[in-house]
Amino acid sequence: MTISFDNKQNVFHLSNNTISYIIGVEKGKYLTHRYFGPYLSSYHQVNQLQHIDRGFATNPISEERTFSLNTLPLETSTQGSLDYRVGNYQFRNSDGFRITDFVYDRFEILQGKSPLKELPSLRGETQQTLEIYLIDPVQSLEMVLRYTIYDDLPIITRNVEYRNNGVQPIYLENPGSMLLDLPRSDFDLLTLNGSHTNEATIHRQPLHPGVQKISSTRGTSSPQHHPFLGLADRYTNEDQGHVYGFHFIYSGNFVAQAEVEQYGSTRIQMGINPETFEWKLMPESSFQTPEVVLNFSEQGFNQLSQTFHKLYQTYLIPEYWQEQERPILLNSWEGNYFDFTEEDLINQAKQAHDLGIELFVLDDGWFGQREDDTTSLGDWFVNKTKLPNGIEHFADILHQQNMKFGLWFEPEMISVKSRLFEVHPEWSLQVPDYPQTQGRQQLVLNLSLPQVQDYLIQVLSDYLSSNKIDYVKWDMNRHLTEVGSFILPNDQQKEVSHRYVLGLYHILSEITKQFPHVLFENCSSGGGRFDPGMVAYMPQTWTSDNTDALCRTQIQYGYSYLYPPIMMGAHVSDIPNHQLGRNTPLESRFLIAMSGNFGYELAIEKQSPEVLAEIKDQITFYKKHRRLLQFGQFYRIKEFDSTYATAWLFKNETEALLVYSNGLAEPAQPVQYVKTNYLDASAQYKDTETGNIYSGSELNHAGLLVPRIKGDFQCFYKHWAVLEELTK
Repeated sequence: MTISFDNKQNVFHLSNNTISYIIGVEKGKYLTHRYFGPYLSSYHQVNQLQHIDRGFATNPISEERTFSLNTLPLETSTQGSLDYRVGNYQFRNSDGFRITDFVYDRFEILQGKSPLKELPSLRGETQQTLEIYLIDPVQSLEMVLRYTIYDDLPIITRNVEYRNNGVQPIYLENPGSMLLDLPRSDFDLLTLNGSHTNEATIHRQPLHPGVQKISSTRGTSSPQHHPFLGLADRYTNEDQGHVYGFHFIYSGNFVAQAEVEQYGSTRIQMGINPETFEWKLMPESSFQTPEVVLNFSEQGFNQLSQTFHKLYQTYLIPEYWQEQERPILLNSWEGNYFDFTEEDLINQAKQAHDLGIELFVLDDGWFGQREDDTTSLGDWFVNKTKLPNGIEHFADILHQQNMKFGLWFEPEMISVKSRLFEVHPEWSLQVPDYPQTQGRQQLVLNLSLPQVQDYLIQVLSDYLSSNKIDYVKWDMNRHLTEVGSFILPNDQQKEVSHRYVLGLYHILSEITKQFPHVLFENCSSGGGRFDPGMVAYMPQTWTSDNTDALCRTQIQYGYSYLYPPIMMGAHVSDIPNHQLGRNTPLESRFLIAMSGNFGYELAIEKQSPEVLAEIKDQITFYKKHRRLLQFGQFYRIKEFDSTYATAWLFKNETEALLVYSNGLAEPAQPVQYVKTNYLDASAQYKDTETGNIYSGSELNHAGLLVPRIKGDFQCFYKHWAVLEELTK
């Protein structure tokens, strides 16, 4: 891994043994993007820039009509002159003008990677970082572009710090984190889009002239558009082809866009959404943007995913949880909703323990006067009608059975029907003279207020300091409206959305530092805020409120492009499914849930003896293969088709497991073979059901016969034990 600067060529070269990233300095002033892709052993500008006198092109050097920033591949945009493409930043000064002129000033190459102020970011103590400084001497502004390259992965991270070194306030209107110009446009654009209960659906389409954009203005990263863009060669599939991936480590409003400009290049830009943002930069102050992850794969989408999985498991999630096995849980929600007693819960927990379940999670309904979703959010005291002996007593009963205890919170919300709202109505998001919009009959606490942050830290600390709670499910069930603050002046009201996210990060940072051994699960009605910013504090996320097995194959498939299965909460639920009313076989529900962070969410006491016996067998099987399923390598080996059929593979050094789902049954089913593709070609694999032995090369290339399947939503698995390498 090296970062070097060639004084003769005026070129920066960031490289490791898999990738190179090259930046040029033109005319001693302007940063150009020269290359990002497979490793180059050396660089001598064979892909030289082409200078053409273009019509309508503006020229920073009047006598050089062939030199225009509007046609050059850049590392950051210009503002108000010269470059008319999508911008990465925008300032407005006190006179209302939006003109800046940033030019190259200097650079530093640093060992290590410093944490970002108030923001989550990847760790990287052994990596190298390049800082490039640009200045606008007219207004005494400074911009620091930061690049970190990882020594063991094809990863570069980028962020920007904007500084006001002048004597007058200035307003930052667009705080972009990354801009990158690639010299071609024959890519397919890959995004993960969807909705509540239908998250992370893969969309792939050819780039076309103009701007293609995904974004959120909801106050969260949102289930509608994940803060991710991919650019793939047209022929790229799971196993071959070049693909770039760009992922935003942020949990609020964002924009991610690709612009195909007039001369055939593609500009990628990512950052906080400027529609809902403005920041007053006082003299001698700065604004730090969130981090963008740049990932490159030479071998298709699976290699891209493998890199993301390793990166986030190694450098993003809390360090304590990197190698900690996750317990099998029973969540009380779909089995009880709001209707339960302490006796009910104790009986359910005992039955769950007898089946081998290790963690009992008490979901919504345990606090205040919470009999439905219209009341009590913010009143985080125990409902003594339901739990007359309190939370700690119930936790003690579970611990005496050698079970862990988990508890649901929705800390960011407040009900109008609550004691907290009676005392502190000013704590909710609101603007003067306008009614407060309710969603799910609840309001949102203004996390930009320090007193609200302190209150939530105290509430959570009081519960967790008892050491009786092993797991917290942190939910957020509505988006932000009336985004305003009584304590900020009128020229800083557009700061509230970002200040909300910073307040959230402050709370999470304080709580997870105090209680590093508590397992936190992120949830926002499922995947409404499943992003790397939250993953930095909470090592797993409730992937979707939709527990239907067929839907979950698609949702988990989509999220697997970015996150390993251990980060995706997945539960076996009752049938008919509570979201769709669909009936799916118990084995299928198990195999799909087992392919994520595994648990159950059903009325355990209402199951038949036959179902309970099957559940017990499932748990035994899962425990036997837990290390493989939670920490093994994960590969998608069959892309989705019109029947929703799919397959994926788990492997490590000692075993491998294939899960196949047929989706919707079809007549005249063709003969199909599933090729495992990623097994070790020189190893022998023993089918643990039949005893048959196959080479990895045979399973990879000849493939496994898919049996004739009748019925919808049928799944099967194959498990192999690794024997030894074949004699060469």
